[in-house]
Amino acid sequence: MPNFLLLVLLAAFPALSTDMYLPAIPALQGLWGISLAQANLSLVVYFVTFSVFLLVHGPLSDRWGRKPVLYGGIVLFVAGSFLCAASGSIAMLVLARMVQATGAAAASALSMALAKDMYEGPARQKLFAYMGVIIPLCPMLAPMLGGFMLNHLSWRYIFICQGCVALISLYGVLRLAEPEFEKTRGGLVAIAKRYLVLFRNRSYFIYALSFSLMAAGFYAFLAGSASIYISGFGLTEQQYGLFFGFNALCLMVGSLLCSRLCVAYSSRFILMWALSGMFLGGAGMYITNGATLIQFMLSMGVVSFFLGLSRPLSVNMVLEFVKTDVGAASSMLNFAFFLFGALSMEAISMDWGSKARMIGILSMLGAIIPTLVLTLRRRS
Repeated sequence: MPNFLLLVLLAAFPALSTDMYLPAIPALQGLWGISLAQANLSLVVYFVTFSVFLLVHGPLSDRWGRKPVLYGGIVLFVAGSFLCAASGSIAMLVLARMVQATGAAAASALSMALAKDMYEGPARQKLFAYMGVIIPLCPMLAPMLGGFMLNHLSWRYIFICQGCVALISLYGVLRLAEPEFEKTRGGLVAIAKRYLVLFRNRSYFIYALSFSLMAAGFYAFLAGSASIYISGFGLTEQQYGLFFGFNALCLMVGSLLCSRLCVAYSSRFILMWALSGMFLGGAGMYITNGATLIQFMLSMGVVSFFLGLSRPLSVNMVLEFVKTDVGAASSMLNFAFFLFGALSMEAISMDWGSKARMIGILSMLGAIIPTLVLTLRRRS
């Protein structure tokens, strides 16, 4: 299996684990007689567990190598997927999702670390951009596939499908040549202390934290989209998949444009324009209140497009600040990204007067804070 394809599959684990499952949330509410907040626990707990174990897998891979950690992670993901398929209650599903998230964290963190190990400079920047083009195909196609399974099979086949895709990734890891990098030394305490090195890297820490806020509005959309489109606008599960796929398409187009623009313009210049676009999209959502299907779809599409444009550059910019402890640095970056995502998903589950307006607020905050950091750090 080509290295590029393997990296894409590993990076797609979070999207594969969530977006295919989104159309099933209203169905599980009816099946088990639970509220949206209870159903969304299977999303929120997944992302919290995922974020915590990102911090575990990265340093372990710096100490023992990328392949052993990937083996264990993918095996856990496969086991968690089949446990999800066998769940008979929301409590069992949440526990199974924790197992699934533990494995997915290894794949997500180490896809970024492997990219840093195997590619350099502009080549790595373009790799992240091309990955940003391909990976959104998962959120574009996954809800439609999930909706198809709900209509013709069962929600359980969603998780069976996820486990089968993970087995393909496991084959790719078996054939992967372990990349060469400077490994850390010591036991578990010494491994954990490597995060102190990152905390003392002021530039890395500030940029990683602020850039992780950029997707707050998008993750709020992930958790609230099924309720807004299906319960609010009255769409079917398959129609929801199509409208959700529009946002994935916007992400993909943004990343494709990034792969072209990064050749001619500086990362900072593109990022500033992208953040401005994200702010305008969030402002449009807030002002219109997403009152109609078209207003909501277009406002969220603008946010998604500029997020796709900015994400590859922001990731590459952060990783440029580290030369060693790449696994830990990748884990910390992903941890912050998904932790803020989980908080946003929990926030949108609350009883707001308008979920669309809250998505707009989070999108604007996700643009303002990184813009301030880029401006102030440049002056200093």
